[in-house]
Amino acid sequence: MRFHRIAALFMRHMYLYRRSLPRLIEVVYWPLLDLLVWGFITVYLAQYRQNLPGFVTFFIGALILWDILFRSHQGISVSFLEDVWAKNLLNLFASPLSPAEYIFALMLVSVVKLVTVATIMAVLAWIIYSFNIFLIGVALVPFVLNLIVMGWTIGIITTALILRFGQEAEVLAWALGFLFMPVSAVFYPVSVLPRFLQTIAHYVPASHVFEGMREVISSGVFPLSQLMWSSGLNVIYIMAAFLFFRWNFNVVKRKGLLVRIGE
Repeated sequence: MRFHRIAALFMRHMYLYRRSLPRLIEVVYWPLLDLLVWGFITVYLAQYRQNLPGFVTFFIGALILWDILFRSHQGISVSFLEDVWAKNLLNLFASPLSPAEYIFALMLVSVVKLVTVATIMAVLAWIIYSFNIFLIGVALVPFVLNLIVMGWTIGIITTALILRFGQEAEVLAWALGFLFMPVSAVFYPVSVLPRFLQTIAHYVPASHVFEGMREVISSGVFPLSQLMWSSGLNVIYIMAAFLFFRWNFNVVKRKGLLVRIGE
């Protein structure tokens, strides 16, 4: 692991956003669209609720947290696709850059995009809906970190699959994150799911995050057990994701498939 190689790859991606207006627009467009659509739905439904502040907090807070997970996932997978589309993977891995250094660089890119998107959404939520996500308190911080790690896990797995199966698997960069949404209990508690889906949700870190968020909002009690479950699962999953990526990278290198990616 060499920091200068990680920093070089990180700066390479940052220069792309500095020079490309469409890429900058993409960072703002989807969060703004999500916030407007779901926010106005929330305001409409809240007209039939007496406890308006709590209702708005549940939905808009859940939306912002879900977007954090989704953007951390895309920060890795879409940045990888940038190298695929530019036919730059072979150049990168012909250098001393290791797979671990490559993934860590994409994580840094993900953090920058994530901070940008989260700031935009928090400001817009405050301006449009008078909603301040920071009112949830410092209890939100460890849960947000768990969402970021889960997003990284999904992104690393997505990258490994695209690396292994080529551009025909590119759709996973957008689809794989949404696969976890029904069992992540984003806008509803786990208890409303069918029994077999409740079992699956129990092993999804995000479900513990959103259940914990609702517990903090409704009772003000810090859900330590939910945090422990989410953190423990994330540690296992991200280690498995790194091993999965390394295994796929070795298979691709052994079969000489790296030169064909992007063709």
